[in-house]
Amino acid sequence: MSKLNTKVTDSVNFFQGNDPKKLVEEYGSPLYVYNERILRERCREIKNLVSYPHFSVNYSTKANNNLAFLQIVREEGLNVDAMSPGEAHVEFMAGFKPEQIFFISNNVSKEEMQYAIDHDITLSVDSLSQLEQYGQLNPGGRVAARFNGGVGAGHHEKVVTAGKKTKFAINPEYIPEFKEILKKYDLKLVGINQHIGSLFMEGDKYIEGVKAILNIAKEFDDLEFVDLGGGFGIPYEKLNDQPRLDLKDLGEKLSKILFDFAKEYGKELTFKVEPGRYISAECSVLLGTVHAVKQNNVHKFAGTDLGFNVLARPMMYDSHHDIEVYNNSDDTEEITVVGNICESGDIIAHDRVLPKVAEGDVIGVLDAGAYGYSMASNYNNRLRPAEILIRENGEVVLTRKRDTFEDLTRNFIPLK
Repeated sequence: MSKLNTKVTDSVNFFQGNDPKKLVEEYGSPLYVYNERILRERCREIKNLVSYPHFSVNYSTKANNNLAFLQIVREEGLNVDAMSPGEAHVEFMAGFKPEQIFFISNNVSKEEMQYAIDHDITLSVDSLSQLEQYGQLNPGGRVAARFNGGVGAGHHEKVVTAGKKTKFAINPEYIPEFKEILKKYDLKLVGINQHIGSLFMEGDKYIEGVKAILNIAKEFDDLEFVDLGGGFGIPYEKLNDQPRLDLKDLGEKLSKILFDFAKEYGKELTFKVEPGRYISAECSVLLGTVHAVKQNNVHKFAGTDLGFNVLARPMMYDSHHDIEVYNNSDDTEEITVVGNICESGDIIAHDRVLPKVAEGDVIGVLDAGAYGYSMASNYNNRLRPAEILIRENGEVVLTRKRDTFEDLTRNFIPLK
């Protein structure tokens, strides 16, 4: 296989001797492939981010909710976030205990909130009305809250989750009313949290956000934890040698801030971070098959089975994913890689210079482990793909079956 075609996966020995073409033959196309070794490496990098001793990494399950994936995350000593009872249910299946789960709610129903209460999961509210609802359901209970420190960041406006244009969190000017509701229902505020957005590649904005949430923390006595949020980015343009986020520099700056704040606060409280993408993105390659190659006016297209029902990020966020072609071609061409969904926006990669492709070639979409399968759908009544894991010893195991027509129609109720 030409090094030109597989530069990135070769550099990290992603497939560990397994042939992508044979994987597709055995498990079907499209196919999500995960590498256990890379997943564990990313877990350990974030666990060792700071020198402050009371530090917890809460993996954000929304990025990738595969059960085997979560089992590995738990083995590596990480805790988890949940955004829904469904996520918490799968986390329980993976072996997490209630105290290892942090339910970060957003506009949830009484029923969802009651699920967290009944299962002894610490829940964070993000509005005064949600705090009121929690107090009605669980007077005298323990609760956390999400605050907006005013600092937002992200790779797309849809993933900026703090600042002046966000639906999330409680603004600091409402702290007096917030405290009144706490008192009204005899609630104990155990922690506060924030999230500034997703995919920052330089640490300065994150540090700014940390300082902002710590200023808010000073408004409350005897907190048990402060969740600093996530958003740690990964280099999606590896073929262009995009540099990585400098975790060492970020960790050193962050450590000093945490030690200083604990000393000022008078208590060694716990600090949490909630990475999703950084943990999961780089441990996955999405394999697909080229079924058509054609020229339409000035554009050449490679038509694949990788529609946005399989990977939504490029269409939803104009996101970049590097593409590898698993053939032996030494020729290159400019080509647009598209999916099989009946919409013009179903484009994976615009005008990329790639090894020359032909019908039947297998291609790989890199760094697909975050918000890939977890956002996949059955749009166009297409079947969601299988997921496989390459173990550290090179063994391949199936961790989620490919959908069947029975899966697709299981909940239909025909008219009589």
